[in-house]
Amino acid sequence: MKISQWQDLDDRAVAISRALAMDAAQKVGNGHPGTAMSLAPVAYTLFQRIMRHDPAHPNWLARDRFILSCGHSSLTLYIQLYLSGYGVELDDLKSFRTFNAKTPGHPEYGHTLGVETTTGPLGQGVANGVGMAMAARFEKGLLDPENTTDIFDHNIWVMCSDGDLQEGVSAEASSLAGTQQLGNLIMIYDDNRISIEGDTHITCTEDIDARYLAYGWDVIVVPIKADGDVDRENLERAMLSAIANKDKPVLIHIHTVIAWPAPNAKGTSKAHGSALGNEEINATKLLLGLNPEETFIAPTEVINHARDVKRRGTEMYNQWQTKFQAWEKANSESAELLKRLLSKKLPLDFESSFPVFPSDKEISTRAASGKVIQSIAKMLPEFWGGSADLAESNNTTIEGGGSFLPTASKMAGADPYGRIIHFGIREHAMGAILNGMALHGLVKPFGGTFLVFSDYMRGAVRLSSLMQLPVTYVWTHDSIGLGEDGPTHQPVEHLASLRTIPGFSVIRPCDANEVSVCWQEIIKRSKPSGLVLSRQNLPVLDRSKFSLAKEAAKGAYVLAYGSNSSRDECEVILIATGSEVSLAIAAREKLISEGVKVRLVSAPCLEWFMEQSENYQNEVLPKSIKARVSIEAGVAQPWYRFIGDSGIAVSVEKFGASASGDIMFREYGFTVQNIVNAVKESIKKSNA
Repeated sequence: MKISQWQDLDDRAVAISRALAMDAAQKVGNGHPGTAMSLAPVAYTLFQRIMRHDPAHPNWLARDRFILSCGHSSLTLYIQLYLSGYGVELDDLKSFRTFNAKTPGHPEYGHTLGVETTTGPLGQGVANGVGMAMAARFEKGLLDPENTTDIFDHNIWVMCSDGDLQEGVSAEASSLAGTQQLGNLIMIYDDNRISIEGDTHITCTEDIDARYLAYGWDVIVVPIKADGDVDRENLERAMLSAIANKDKPVLIHIHTVIAWPAPNAKGTSKAHGSALGNEEINATKLLLGLNPEETFIAPTEVINHARDVKRRGTEMYNQWQTKFQAWEKANSESAELLKRLLSKKLPLDFESSFPVFPSDKEISTRAASGKVIQSIAKMLPEFWGGSADLAESNNTTIEGGGSFLPTASKMAGADPYGRIIHFGIREHAMGAILNGMALHGLVKPFGGTFLVFSDYMRGAVRLSSLMQLPVTYVWTHDSIGLGEDGPTHQPVEHLASLRTIPGFSVIRPCDANEVSVCWQEIIKRSKPSGLVLSRQNLPVLDRSKFSLAKEAAKGAYVLAYGSNSSRDECEVILIATGSEVSLAIAAREKLISEGVKVRLVSAPCLEWFMEQSENYQNEVLPKSIKARVSIEAGVAQPWYRFIGDSGIAVSVEKFGASASGDIMFREYGFTVQNIVNAVKESIKKSNA
């Protein structure tokens, strides 16, 4: 849009933004007012004059995205949402950081209109921005690969702090952004040199500009004004210059004084995370030309002036809509795809297109997953992903998909719209980037690494769950069974740890056909999931002898009943996941030969199972049967709720060792005889 001349009302709006930040924190008695005060002219300029957005159409496909990576400064965003007319009102600012308010302590995606991602854990927003920028380019390839229109072009704006750029996740993501030459990514770095412990130079003295230049970014430095305020005019010129640069991401490095212009609090660590106090607020309001006797000042003429951005936004939207309708008519096939993606529907033949594996050959579940991924990729062009430099081990390559790399890349197979993402050895950033991709709105992303390295990405996984994003984590090499790599690579506590994350599904299939069914369920559910897969080959169960694999979609199901001749009789229940199901089958056969009636339950996903009706749960695990044995090559902690007081857990309660998988399982008690002994002990306890 054409930028109008800066007016006195704009200066007043910035002053009021600063005052609102002080008042909101003071009313609740806590918060982070200082950064919101110093960044007020930055955020106002961006929302009012630079960004393409329309508060009347907050989910507009072609809108610019704004990420406040320094989520502690949430008032920076909330005040602009208020001024712009996104539904945040003055009473919401008065309710800052209180229960059920639209204005929680940190921005929450899905809670407040206009918030594009949940931020707070520093650095995550930077990586989310990289993911959004990558998704924007990929979606351009889906819908306009010949670049016939600009209707899908837009920018991703990230506002970050010193703390964001100290976190390793931002370094990982920024490095990848430079390699990807993301010309649609612009990051505003607020360099105020203050954190909770004081001057940031006690911990970080590197040349950040040089670091970002080395990453392959363009860097624009905006010096501070003599009085300590933001040089707003030079900042606006920097923003416009960044928009014009389409060849690489841009870092706009601004120098600010935290809590400016508070006479005593500015430039201090106290202003970072504490309310300023009434005396300091009153003195600051006088400097801003405001009445110190008034709180939550919001003159009608200033608010009306700021909310004129709604008119400008609607003008932009209507102009875009005209061009979009012309594109729809000229590109019916792409338009139909977009319609499906926006509706979040799957193709009609989706469920019939998954592979079924024969039982005459063993296959690892990671290899089976790789084959299923090929089938999904053929059905869903929006499905894309890669791994943290482990594609061959994780089986996460889309055959013929092309490497997602910029046009200027000299690497073999480079394709700016490719479906294979090379994240590099950057697990933490990979998780956060996947979140950004999913947040952008049209794609279904996945990323792979070894299960043991899920530790490196746990912060991102937690945020996937908090936001309920359709991100799939493919974690292979799932147990001590991976063998000679030893304890550093053998996950022990990871399954239990990941199962503690609310809203996250941990899925460990027992064979190739469970893999196929579970992948189908993951795509249908469109929620955060971790698919945990074996390195070693496993038998493909003969489903003429066992329950059908489709039952895996329920999370747990009866694989085999009490005896080979009866569905009903049962003395004990074996519950197993993953590779241990085959072991449990062998143990069950031995027990049956000894006259023990054993029900076998495969439980690929405990979270899905707990979503089923109580009746179904009781059908699978009847309360009357107290003798139970769980079998899983991980710590036993999650299983006690299922096996009860009489139950025995066959588990791993110590770190692994370097040896072949067969030896590891034997030495750690995963043998038929040990399971038989556990069953007999559990029966004895249940009869006591």
